[in-house]
Amino acid sequence: MDQTSPTPERTHESVTFAQGLALDCGRSLRSLTVAYRSVGTLNATRSNAILICHALTGDQYVADTNPMTGKPGWWERVVGPGLPIDTDKFFVVCTNVLGGCMGTTGPSSPHDERAPEPWGTNFPAVTINDMVRAQKRFITHLGVEKLFAVIGGSMGGMQALSWAALYPESVFAAVPIAAAAYHSAQNIAFHEIGRQAIAADPLFHDGRYWSHGVTPERGLAVARMTAHITYVSEAALTRKFGRKLQDVANLSALGDRFEVESYLQYQGSSFVRRFDANSYLTITRAMDLFDLAAPHNGVLSSAFSGTRTRFLLVSFSSDWLFPTAQSRSLARALNHVAANVSFVEVESDKGHDAFLLDEPDFHRILRGFLAGCAEHAGLA
Repeated sequence: MDQTSPTPERTHESVTFAQGLALDCGRSLRSLTVAYRSVGTLNATRSNAILICHALTGDQYVADTNPMTGKPGWWERVVGPGLPIDTDKFFVVCTNVLGGCMGTTGPSSPHDERAPEPWGTNFPAVTINDMVRAQKRFITHLGVEKLFAVIGGSMGGMQALSWAALYPESVFAAVPIAAAAYHSAQNIAFHEIGRQAIAADPLFHDGRYWSHGVTPERGLAVARMTAHITYVSEAALTRKFGRKLQDVANLSALGDRFEVESYLQYQGSSFVRRFDANSYLTITRAMDLFDLAAPHNGVLSSAFSGTRTRFLLVSFSSDWLFPTAQSRSLARALNHVAANVSFVEVESDKGHDAFLLDEPDFHRILRGFLAGCAEHAGLA
């Protein structure tokens, strides 16, 4: 693995807000840049806008080719003409999250005009709510007063929930997929393993790796490998790899001899070419800090008191990272305040990442929900 290549220069479509952003940690950003992609056409009343929120390692390239990897959009099965999120009907926008590394202000951004070097580990701690406030600033810039829907999976689902809690009058429908109202102790533990792997890489240099012309690729790759195991189910790994060996004649204690090892090595090595280590530290911590009930004395339902937003909660039967029980807890909390909520557990053996894969039942459910909401919103 190449241990000497610095992070490449990146240029993305973006908007900069000179007034900056106040953060939950008590600090403020002097200015805020939000990178984004959009597809479809905003209607005359600006009432058909859908915000898609990406997951931890995602980005704004939800429906078109990623310029850094050359790969198709990460939700090309879902977003596009005639697809469940139909861009012939809706104006779809996706922003890179605050703290990210694909154009939005984050650890790899210049500190300010007086200190042009990157923030690095001096970047302020951000929260999911901070990410949503940055998105709200951008959505307001577009002239959209009320989003037709906010949709996201995993960390994107956390953002969808935060939108519904922070700006209920600005969200007609919310679709949190494979998400939860807080990050569990087990999930925090997996994230900490990844952060420690990055910090232990000798090329990390206390987060100032760019000044040495290197990146902590080995530590970041291990972090990605560890996390990726949580995204898939045992059944999916067994079906795809089982205990297949690659090279029986040359077994050794080290090396990727099992096919599943090779798969994880590939996941790690491809990840380091598109993601910044300091962003990984920042965003995983934001997920760990997420807890919708905490500001309401631990009463989750109070986060949605009086809401008129329509909710669709989706879980997957084999997801052990965000298990169905957590979606049920959300459904109960929403029912407690008489919210309009639908909850579906999709049978799948693909694990947490099922929402990114070919899951026809999920796609039908999402399409039907959006069609029903469009009818009620007068968009059908």
